[in-house]
Amino acid sequence: MPDRPEVVCLCGSMRFADEIRAVNRDLTMAGVIVLAPGETDGEITEEQKAALGALHLRRIDLCDRVQIVNPGGYVGGSTAREIDYARASGKPVAFTDPG
Repeated sequence: MPDRPEVVCLCGSMRFADEIRAVNRDLTMAGVIVLAPGETDGEITEEQKAALGALHLRRIDLCDRVQIVNPGGYVGGSTAREIDYARASGKPVAFTDPG
């Protein structure tokens, strides 16, 4: 048994918030520590969006692997940058919908 549970960072468009929550729940119930994007109510400024994006890269730094939540195979610009960052950092990247 490992010294600590696996740490997984979830990435994906917040248009898939329900799907991200479901993956978070399933991984948590499987004994995984989940780092997920924060959710906000309403509109956010470009400055806030940039700050939240930088914060999410720090989540990737902390994780053992990255799980991309991409129903229908969709990967937007922010998620594509997160994938590139994770791979450049040597983190394994998996997709919920490899299609």
